[in-house]
Amino acid sequence: MERNQNIKQFKGQTRLPKFAIPDRYDLHLKPDLSVCTFSGTICINLRIIEPTKFVVLNALELNIHGVLFTDSQNQQQFSPCDIVLDDDDEILMLVFEEALNAGDGILRIDFSGILNEHLRGFYRCTYMDGEEKKNMAVTQFEAVDARRCFPCWDEPALKATFKITIDLPLELIALSNMPIIDEKLTGNVKTVYFDESPLMSTYLVAVVIGLFDYVEDTTADGVKVRVYCPLGQANEGKYALSIAVRALDLFAEYFSMPYPLPKLDMVAVPEFSGGAMENYGLIIYRENELLYDDLQSTAARKQIMTIVVMHEVAHHWFGNLVTMEWWTHLWLNEGFATWISYMATDGLFPEWKIWTRFLQQTTGGLRVDALEGSHPIEVEVHQARSVNEIFDAISYKKGSAVIRMLQGYLGDDILQKALSSYMEKYAWKNAKTEDLWSVLSEESGIQVNKMMDCWTKKKGYPVISVKSEDHFLEFEQSQFLSSGLHGEGKWIVPITLFLGSYNRRKNFLLESKFEKVDVSELFSSSDGYSGSFNEANEEKCSEFVWVKVNVEQSGFYRVKYEDKLAAQLRKAVEKNCLLATDKFGVLDDAFALCQACEISISSLLSLMDVYRKELDYAVLSKLIDVCYSVVEISIDAIPDAVNELKTFFINLLLFSAEKLGWESVPGEIHLNTMLRGDVYKALATFGHDKTHSEAMQRFESLLNDRATPLLSADIRKAAYIAIMRNASTTNRNGFESLLKILREADTVHEKERVLGCIASCPDSEIVLEVLNLLVSDEVRDQDIIYGLRGISLEGREIAWRWLKDNWDLILNKYGDGLLITHFIRDIITPFCSNEKADEVTEFFATRATPGIAMNLKQSIEQVRIKARWVQSIKQESSLEEVISRLAC
Repeated sequence: MERNQNIKQFKGQTRLPKFAIPDRYDLHLKPDLSVCTFSGTICINLRIIEPTKFVVLNALELNIHGVLFTDSQNQQQFSPCDIVLDDDDEILMLVFEEALNAGDGILRIDFSGILNEHLRGFYRCTYMDGEEKKNMAVTQFEAVDARRCFPCWDEPALKATFKITIDLPLELIALSNMPIIDEKLTGNVKTVYFDESPLMSTYLVAVVIGLFDYVEDTTADGVKVRVYCPLGQANEGKYALSIAVRALDLFAEYFSMPYPLPKLDMVAVPEFSGGAMENYGLIIYRENELLYDDLQSTAARKQIMTIVVMHEVAHHWFGNLVTMEWWTHLWLNEGFATWISYMATDGLFPEWKIWTRFLQQTTGGLRVDALEGSHPIEVEVHQARSVNEIFDAISYKKGSAVIRMLQGYLGDDILQKALSSYMEKYAWKNAKTEDLWSVLSEESGIQVNKMMDCWTKKKGYPVISVKSEDHFLEFEQSQFLSSGLHGEGKWIVPITLFLGSYNRRKNFLLESKFEKVDVSELFSSSDGYSGSFNEANEEKCSEFVWVKVNVEQSGFYRVKYEDKLAAQLRKAVEKNCLLATDKFGVLDDAFALCQACEISISSLLSLMDVYRKELDYAVLSKLIDVCYSVVEISIDAIPDAVNELKTFFINLLLFSAEKLGWESVPGEIHLNTMLRGDVYKALATFGHDKTHSEAMQRFESLLNDRATPLLSADIRKAAYIAIMRNASTTNRNGFESLLKILREADTVHEKERVLGCIASCPDSEIVLEVLNLLVSDEVRDQDIIYGLRGISLEGREIAWRWLKDNWDLILNKYGDGLLITHFIRDIITPFCSNEKADEVTEFFATRATPGIAMNLKQSIEQVRIKARWVQSIKQESSLEEVISRLAC
């Protein structure tokens, strides 16, 4: 009874007790790829902090075969009298008859486990060696899955060094964080010894065992960089290699801190739950995020790949060298890596205008943070499995957006100098958000924590309402929620604004709920205008005096203008007076306000109409996204007007489609190549007859010649959607042809493209067939995410019924990890009624697990937000007349 009571004290705890601290791990892994199991031995150099009869560490789904502790001082050995594995708390409790003395010792544990199929911990996936399918082994430990591979203190603050040894078949390659220092052959087994690593957290340990080709290069500082690719595809690693080499040099200079390891390997594996993982010295990617093929990869994929490689390399400073102290501070890793990946990409490719594309990150953060079920950037993490849920838009997108906002406030030079100081101060250590603010405050002379705490420690953000009166602008802030409610929050907001010209700017901090600002000095400028918003010359004012708050959308907030200011701003958009970033922001804010029922959908559609001649990639992509969302809501709100609404949206896009054409022009800019695919995909989705006809003709050319120039990689999605929008159970030819392309595709990019379009059919029976295909052995687990994103609106009901019927199968197949959240989000959020939200709530009442709880709550909330929006739209009496006029 006493022993049980003593063990019970360790259950339900957020973190491990600090009786013992690891300094070094000596790990020997022996995987058996033929039966997908592994065994191993771990010797851990421990510091016993205080005398204890208990040693508690993390372990999960492992079998423990032997444990021995050796006191380093007197070489006395201790075997535990009890070994308790607790799967609920994911801990291994070792109970000793007599207390272990304070001091150093070595804990040896022999263990074994199964190479699982859930893409986490130490798992197996398959690859093709010629015509033969073979097993390989891969690790994915972030956030808390190193414990599935070996017993360890699986917390980011408990850094240690790692010496790794692996037994593997002779013909295979083993990769880990450090270079190989020795190999020994014993029969058909090769034992590979890796150099000892520097201090790092357990979640950054990595091992890959398989068969690869590679390309390599060396940085200016002599760091060897390799990209490991599937056999025969080494050339497809050259682009990522070039980016990684440049990234290492760039970040070493930016942080005034050299890359600390002798090598950096990047490896593409066939199955991976995320996009990539920044393991120290061994970055692991899913194949489509690392491999680039000139013919099969799109311009958009090239840009995404650049950002992803930059992001993962940046982690070797922000995350690996300086690591968050606990998962509460995850955003220090992900927010900063996201922000600096865009900054670095902009440095290499300024013609991509990547900061305009960054606004998609900001929008993603704003969208999630407008939910009542959102969470602060710094979120308390109490349960190990719930950590996965904060790898979300708040940590990545809001996190990076508030850094961008801070960058604009402090200035580039101060921020860079402060980050270099931060790296120097906390290298090889762990840090909290407060540590970063402290360094930034020292460098800038500004109390950064005072300004930033409201952005990181509480959820949400403000909407700034703007009114004009004489020479004054009136600002009022309140929390913005898509539900239409207004919270009580108050933020310190860096307000930026332009008045009628980009030469007339004003910046200030809005620290109170309400502030009235004198802008009279902005009227006395070189254009000779002097007056107010409301005086007799208002007609002249309306021609060019507009107010744009949140210049270039650099702040993490929404702006709502009074009607008069909104009308003037709409004219400024129409006359092309604004930068692309500001045109993006005007539309993005208007859409969010419309969804929250703060402005009418008639007003939103009238604003969209002035974007007819838009050609900027980021702005037009935002316009297309808004079109998709409005069609989705209109199916429930105004079903009789949906076709006319689609006609209006088609007309909005025809100008750009005609300018771009179906085929690229020699020497055209990268962004136009990207835009072509988005525009024609939208036209195909909205049912434009001419686009469908042209797309289907070009698709026939592809069937006859997979390398046809008539259907480049950038426009194939448009053709595939046109095919599927015309497919049905009575006309399966196009669907069968697309399935054939999927099955014969020899690149991951083509498979991704087809999977992203094949569920877009209006026939629910075809959608059901595709859903069953996604969870079959024919589709790799990681690739389900592409198919789920592409389910047609007509297929949402059948998809929901299918999810309910197959939930147990899905949960067993994919586990309670990252992949399963896509089933929740992509199948539930397209609905727009409270009845459906109630149905979802009831179904998951007894099925929600810690790994999906927050995702589920947010998805249901989004359905209820849209239900409210539907009711608001139904009350707009003249809406159909507005749509008819705009569709002409």
